[in-house]
Amino acid sequence: MIHPLELFIGLRYTRAKRRNHFISFISVMATLGIVLGVAAMITVLSVMNGFGNELRNRILGVVSHVTIEAKHGNLRNWQGVIERLEGIQGIRGKAPYIEGQAMISSDRGSRGVIVRGIEPEKERSVSEINKHMQSGSVEALAPGEFGILVGRELAWRIGAVPGSRISLVANETMVTPAGLLPRFKQFKVVGIFEIGHGEYDDGFALINMEDAARLYRKGGAVTGIRLELDDLFSALPMAKRLQQMLGNEYKVEDWSQTHQSFFRALRIEKAAMFITMMLIVAVAAFNIIAMLTMLISDKRSDIAILRTLGMSPNRTMAVFLYHGSILGVLGTLLGVGLGVFLSLNIGDVISFFEHLSGRQLMTENVYYVTAIVADLQASDVAMIAFCSLVMTIASAAYPARRAAQIQPAEALRYE
Repeated sequence: MIHPLELFIGLRYTRAKRRNHFISFISVMATLGIVLGVAAMITVLSVMNGFGNELRNRILGVVSHVTIEAKHGNLRNWQGVIERLEGIQGIRGKAPYIEGQAMISSDRGSRGVIVRGIEPEKERSVSEINKHMQSGSVEALAPGEFGILVGRELAWRIGAVPGSRISLVANETMVTPAGLLPRFKQFKVVGIFEIGHGEYDDGFALINMEDAARLYRKGGAVTGIRLELDDLFSALPMAKRLQQMLGNEYKVEDWSQTHQSFFRALRIEKAAMFITMMLIVAVAAFNIIAMLTMLISDKRSDIAILRTLGMSPNRTMAVFLYHGSILGVLGTLLGVGLGVFLSLNIGDVISFFEHLSGRQLMTENVYYVTAIVADLQASDVAMIAFCSLVMTIASAAYPARRAAQIQPAEALRYE
């Protein structure tokens, strides 16, 4: 229950008099610390959310939402599996693929890569790789012509350009009069892509599925089937549903399982950043403790007079709880407003600093993601505001309790 008298006195103490300007200065600094801490947390977490979304969308341009593979060996009856998937609501596209390891080499060097064989026409229904092509297109992977698409970093390392020839040595062997020899084939570079993630730009290549079947001697089998869903966040329940429908002879995984370590690292990084930025608010909360302690010391005689007039210790404690809480609530509200404003206008803010400094902050030749996009989430804002209010209000509890313990007779002895 809010008592008007205690609230009035708490508000009155927020105004400075001639002799306690320093205390008011500490109050302003503590409030500004809360404002900056809350605004920084909201902005940083929003930018991290946007960065995570950008990486996830780029990765999912290559990685399927759901993959279906055989529990052991290759998937042979893949046409029958695709027929069983027909009519299931929520599945937008289906495409078979063959995947294997290989050594890609040229005159400038060699590198181990993951090679995926695809059907270009069906690939468009499960992948956005065409949006990330720097040159060429997925449709250039014609069967029998042994064309290959490589990532930008991989192309730079081995000196590959569109039209150049490279050798692909598979981790398969063939029997010859000279003994067991690795299978290899020359491919023509028909395109270069850039996903924006080193795992794919530096160690991934695409070829036609028929060429992959010859290279890896798959016959009519494939490695698995890739699925594109209407809603990527429904991938986990869809994977569980398909696993139950297809049975234990198949292995069904969604994108969060195939790249579990990467997305877990993003979540851990976000949690660590939240804790780190919360320390700014903690420092401001300590300033509130210092300010209230100095204020109580300065107002000992006022507190003693209020006690002699009949104010109880609990009501005396409430005066300074209200005072500290006012600063915490004010700082939190201003910080939330500033953080939301910065998050919603982060592009203009970055452009302003770039114009002010005369240089681009995130250049294309250094960063994969050159545009900062913030994803403001209400849950993050609510959590930050709640933690800030709890910390600032709790910081006022100890000084307020000390104020309630002041004895009137002792405080007024030398007045």
